[in-house]
Amino acid sequence: MTNLWHLIKRFISSITATTLSSEEQAEVTAVLLPAENALFVRLAKPDQRHALQVLRRFDRLVPSAPMVARRAALLHDIGKLESGLGTTKRVVATVAGARSQRFRAYHDHEQIGAELLSGAGSDPRTVMLVRGEGDTTHVDALRRADAI
Repeated sequence: MTNLWHLIKRFISSITATTLSSEEQAEVTAVLLPAENALFVRLAKPDQRHALQVLRRFDRLVPSAPMVARRAALLHDIGKLESGLGTTKRVVATVAGARSQRFRAYHDHEQIGAELLSGAGSDPRTVMLVRGEGDTTHVDALRRADAI
């Protein structure tokens, strides 16, 4: 039931998401490296909004987290760029599983995101956290921050 509730909340937040304000965009830019920001701005509006919410929750959970961990919080879903799926198809992919190349890319977004960030020159610790590896305190906090 928790997973279903999580999916419902994510769906509603996706269809009601607003564009980041200029202040919020500046907040993101202050955290990310230029090449990371170039990836971030390619995210859809709901994904950008979600990423900023995850960063803010992560910051409350680990106020002393280093910048590399904060970057991972903002970029944890960056691999979803490769799937090219919108909100409705993401719901289908979640329910149906990895039945097509695009659905598989959606399910493998952590590994794909790690590869994108590695190629963009991100710090290896950021890459590891996006992959779900590394400092267990930060991995756990990132998962909790993402589990709205």
